[in-house]
Amino acid sequence: ARFCTTSGVIGRSCIPSSNNREAGLDAASKMAVISIERMGLLSVVCMSLLFSSAFAVDRGNFKTCDQSAFCKRQRALKPGQSPYRALLDTLELSDSRMTLQLINDNNKVHLLLELYRLQGNMTRVKINELKPLKPRFEVPDVLIADPPTEPLSVLSKDENGVVLSLGAESQRLIVSARPFRLDIMEGPEVLLSLNSHGLLAFEHLRLRKDTQAQPDGAEVKDNVDEAQQQEEGDKEEEGERDKEESGLWEETFKSHTDTKPNGPTSISLDFSLPGVEHVYGIPEHADSLKLKTTDGGDPYRLYNLDVFQYELYNPMALYGSVPVMLAHNAQRTMGIFWLNAAETWVDISSNTAGKTVFGKMLDFVQGSSETPQTDIRWISESGIIDVFIMLGPKPADVFSQYASLTGTQSFPPLASLAYHQCRWNYNDQDDVCSVDQGFDQHDIPYDFIWLDIEHTDGKRYFTWDPHKFSQPKEMLQGISDKKRKMVAIVDPHIKVDSGYKIHNEITSKDFYTKNKEGGNYEGWCWPGNSGYPDFTNPEMQAWWASMFAYDQYEGSMENLFTWNDMNEPSVFNGPEVTMHKDALHGTWEHRDIHNLYGLYVHMATVEGQIQRSGGVERPFVLTRAFFAGSQRYGAIWTGDNAAEWDHLKISIPMCLSLGLVGISFCGADVGGFFKHPSTELLVRWYQTGAYQPFFRAHAHLDTPRREPWLFGPENTALIREAIRQRYALLPYWYQLFYHAHTTGMPVMRPLWVEYPMDTATFTIDDQFLLGRDLLVHPVTEEGARGVTAYLPGAGEVWYDVHTFQKHSGAQNLYIPVTLSSIPVFQRGGSIIPKKERVRRSSVCMENDPYTLYVALSPQKFAEGELYIDDGHTFNYDKKKELIHRSLTFAKNVLTSRNLCPDCNFSTPSWIEKILILGASKPSKVLLKVNGKETSVEFEFDTSMSVLTLRKPGMNAGADWTILLR
Repeated sequence: ARFCTTSGVIGRSCIPSSNNREAGLDAASKMAVISIERMGLLSVVCMSLLFSSAFAVDRGNFKTCDQSAFCKRQRALKPGQSPYRALLDTLELSDSRMTLQLINDNNKVHLLLELYRLQGNMTRVKINELKPLKPRFEVPDVLIADPPTEPLSVLSKDENGVVLSLGAESQRLIVSARPFRLDIMEGPEVLLSLNSHGLLAFEHLRLRKDTQAQPDGAEVKDNVDEAQQQEEGDKEEEGERDKEESGLWEETFKSHTDTKPNGPTSISLDFSLPGVEHVYGIPEHADSLKLKTTDGGDPYRLYNLDVFQYELYNPMALYGSVPVMLAHNAQRTMGIFWLNAAETWVDISSNTAGKTVFGKMLDFVQGSSETPQTDIRWISESGIIDVFIMLGPKPADVFSQYASLTGTQSFPPLASLAYHQCRWNYNDQDDVCSVDQGFDQHDIPYDFIWLDIEHTDGKRYFTWDPHKFSQPKEMLQGISDKKRKMVAIVDPHIKVDSGYKIHNEITSKDFYTKNKEGGNYEGWCWPGNSGYPDFTNPEMQAWWASMFAYDQYEGSMENLFTWNDMNEPSVFNGPEVTMHKDALHGTWEHRDIHNLYGLYVHMATVEGQIQRSGGVERPFVLTRAFFAGSQRYGAIWTGDNAAEWDHLKISIPMCLSLGLVGISFCGADVGGFFKHPSTELLVRWYQTGAYQPFFRAHAHLDTPRREPWLFGPENTALIREAIRQRYALLPYWYQLFYHAHTTGMPVMRPLWVEYPMDTATFTIDDQFLLGRDLLVHPVTEEGARGVTAYLPGAGEVWYDVHTFQKHSGAQNLYIPVTLSSIPVFQRGGSIIPKKERVRRSSVCMENDPYTLYVALSPQKFAEGELYIDDGHTFNYDKKKELIHRSLTFAKNVLTSRNLCPDCNFSTPSWIEKILILGASKPSKVLLKVNGKETSVEFEFDTSMSVLTLRKPGMNAGADWTILLR
């Protein structure tokens, strides 16, 4: 249980209430629920343990496609039988778009197709009903602006179709009329096709036959009249199937009934990608980086859910959803962004799936002409079809294209890139103080200590337990005196309690989500009976943000930051542990906006942190649920993992997948949330986490304490060293996030992003790049004595960052390892800044000197950057208060050049050491600053070809040149 006195909770799931509408339980569990209700919320420890097995990893609590009526209907459609035809005589062309109507020849329903050519080599395709009974949901707040368009022009047209120019490089869009189909071509090559398998399906809004109410309004009445004329077509479409059984107007899962006042509204569209065998993205799934085909199994599901102790290597939905897929081959990278926030399933098939390497070689030898192809099918429960096709052609182009639509990763405070110490829960203020002192006593740095739900007064967020945390400002000040910070959890479920200010204000302002009857929607979560604010309401968002003001959030200070958990939203007694789909957010059903809910919670919390400082300080907010655009607001983590080796391994592809779709600030609970790790696993997890973007240790309350010094001196030393390596690299991490913020490039990257033509990299997901210059291959196998790392790049070299040993690229390198080993390599041709005077926190290191690691290429060249600002405000953007310098080594000259002449920032930090790897021994070294030359002390290691320059002494923000003579 999260605590032995909390509502029978087992881990991150909970025994639901006995409400008949909401409880989907077996008899034993129902008895447990009744007991909970009789005994209250504070005395059910034994019962929670008795019935824990009923809830751990129970896939039966979550739907398969066959149990999801719309997915089952859509998947039953046969390819090659498309009823949709383009009515070419309805084509209209303007400066910004082309429109034409489609007709379903089976039921005579008309759809409106809109095509946009967008700036930056993108195409947008929208399909909606021409005259819906009422508006269908279109996702707001995800796009950062209306994407700028470029003119389309008609190249040719006849009765079979129309050809449009997409501008660059002979790109054309072909609209075929019967059946309707879109093809995007470049020269003679088909890049992508839509509806090539005829699986476009658009369930139009219709009147229920037994309750045909007459809406008011002339326009709506016209639509109703048209809908009634379509009744015969609907009957033919539905056939003889029973409406209730097929889930058209009502659907039951376990004992939860989903009323569907709008009837069937699902949509589907297929995409074909000729020449593509590798697709990635659509997080969040605990699966490999390269997406698998779904033939014979369930599609990948995108539906934000609180999944207790999730399983690995399956397509089940998890906490977040980003409906973006990348397709890659040696010639091109493309992306598909399916902008829909409803429950979504994604099918993937390939004509090369299942073929062995030998089989593919045989095809080649025999001259097989079959072109590899991957087919994708998106299925969503409601909304419209709104899809962005990002045509690359390079990986960096796709990242830039997607960033232009949804924004880039927020630029985090530097301290948030350091180490975080968390547990559910630190018991009280004395416990926090003891842990804080423990880090100092064992000489281990950390920047943030975290408080989970037990710090509150009875799970009332924005409060403190009056007994255990009676003096929060005193606690926060003590941490602040050591240049450290705290994170406290603030979840979006609100305890229904007339004595609770937050609940009363939300009630008085009528800000709660409504149930289908129009009353406040309530469900069970950590506090017991809870209300769920309607975060889709801008007024609710603004009010929530105002609650983070220092005069509203009692006990808060400048060094208190926020963690949004359970924001899928998690409803313990709801269907699939989430909100009922027929709950209401204004006029929209929850089914329409479900995957947006967590984004809105995150967004409002971030805004609150920004407002409390008057817009000066950068926020830090961690969220569990997310959607496209969540990267603009902060960090995510991979949820409630387990202390198992496979969970350590899966953290790598999970974070890589998130980075590919814009969310770079990702990490996994170090050590695993559930269960108790062996010392070997814990050490290996620290070593892995130290090289992942978000670095936080976290543990379940029922696990033994696992602060880094509790596993014996030898393991403490190993963990200390891993954390110290993280701190030394913070300058490099920080500039990587600056680039992610300004360009959309992921911080943690698959190898194929930098080596897009190297097919050996396409499926690698046990190693990764940080930026383009550090390659990391964590040790994730129990008892490993060695790992094999692939070093990419023919003609390149890589240097072991620990030994400076040089290795050639384009090879599989076997690396013997011990428990102290963290295989990391620096690319020859790069310059990486570090700060090697590691102190108790990153803020204490702010003005410390830099060490530059110059790793020479075979051509004796290297380049890099140095980025510096104040580390915590928006002044880098608003006032151009930053230092951004280019570092270049060529022809035995190392130069620092200003990349931002208009910027204004100064630093006392200086360059105290430079290591040049792969160097030749010079006779002397000169430093030139402001026209003056001085000699620099140096050492040369002949065996490793490493030149060390000691204390050159120039300011990190100055122009300078070092000459090797």
